[in-house]
Amino acid sequence: MPDTALNLSDTTTWLPLDGLAPGFDANKAPTVGDLHGRTFVLHFADGTTFSAKFTGNRVEWSHDGSGTDDCETFLVDDNLYYVQFHPRSRAEQAYTVFLDLRQGRALLVVTAIGDGVPRVGQTFRAATIEGFEARGEEIAPSTTLVGRRVMWVYSTAHAYEHVYLSPHWYTWQCLAGPEKGLADTDENSVYQLRPGIYVFTWREKVIPCASVTVADHRDARALRSHGVLFGLDATGEQPTHFTFGAHGRLLSTTVHPAPYDPAGD
Repeated sequence: MPDTALNLSDTTTWLPLDGLAPGFDANKAPTVGDLHGRTFVLHFADGTTFSAKFTGNRVEWSHDGSGTDDCETFLVDDNLYYVQFHPRSRAEQAYTVFLDLRQGRALLVVTAIGDGVPRVGQTFRAATIEGFEARGEEIAPSTTLVGRRVMWVYSTAHAYEHVYLSPHWYTWQCLAGPEKGLADTDENSVYQLRPGIYVFTWREKVIPCASVTVADHRDARALRSHGVLFGLDATGEQPTHFTFGAHGRLLSTTVHPAPYDPAGD
């Protein structure tokens, strides 16, 4: 429990990303080897591609460059996979790939450490998967989470709540853990993979880090998420990259009158 005498408004005392990591992954789901021996080529609207060949817990990838790196693969839903890796040749970047083999669609998220504000940014690219029939709508931004208040439990020691304010902003508050009492409002982006299953990402302005998660909201009493945090360590020099998982539940939903709905145009 943090010292209650601390000035919570003094952001210079906030925990660095590598300080949060120990124990934060207690509720991480087991990885799966379902993609072993398979190769996937993603096609983007601009004609470029991303390819990934899986062998065990390694991925041979090609996307404006190439490499072979360790990866983690999680099963989100039937034929829906989340793949995470941190290229050795691009220490300032982390790659997230969502593969929906049922719909023939994919989403590539590249999280990159830069010099802007926020310090760690993200790009999102929807794709189709070569050899699969593309069904339904393209993976696209969603406002469905706006108005929801959700509690996420990452371990017996770590718990946070999220309030999804608008398509651009969300507020987090630490309910338990080394950051207990801290809260902030940061940028977020949300994409729908399937009805009730969303990619939720955020970019923090105080700690140089960003996160990509995939969250299953289909059962309000038993939410499940898988994700990664990526950014700089306490020195501000070395990248920190770790995956985690959480169990959650919907606490409440705010419904704004139509003229004042932050999810509206």
